[in-house]
Amino acid sequence: MLGRLGAAIGLALLVSGCVTGKEGTEYAVIMRQIGPPRAGQARVVFLSEKGSRESGACELAVDNRTVGRVLPGTYAYADIPAGNHALVATQALFPGNTRMDFSTQAGRTQFFVVRNSDKSKAMAGGALVGGLTGALVMAAVSSNNPNQGPVDIYPLDEPTARLAIADLRQVE
Repeated sequence: MLGRLGAAIGLALLVSGCVTGKEGTEYAVIMRQIGPPRAGQARVVFLSEKGSRESGACELAVDNRTVGRVLPGTYAYADIPAGNHALVATQALFPGNTRMDFSTQAGRTQFFVVRNSDKSKAMAGGALVGGLTGALVMAAVSSNNPNQGPVDIYPLDEPTARLAIADLRQVE
């Protein structure tokens, strides 16, 4: 009986170790496994910081190709042809989209951080105070914001990005 209990606990620890193995140095491990972008390609990485009120959640698409749904504490990446690209970030039930144009260079990796936009923060605050009506009022009040989308997307330099991404997990 005691042996079976010990085996069950050991199995549970082994399985839980597999579940948590996707965090920490996951990005570095994955990038070593897949290698650099192919010739003529660039890599873009979008991350949303862990444990920050500013962290944004959204669906990302580059040139109408879905990259993934980034949530706080996660990252998504895609290898794309070098050149000019259009990014669109959407969020379910949000009345606008974030749009951004950017350029990539072959063989290079560009990092971007995703954070809640001013409009998103205003709507969340309105919803907290006044429910759905408050959110709608704040959507109208913030309708003159330059970014009508749910998130702002900022470029990150590589050292800062590699430090930030170390604690994140890849989007499933």
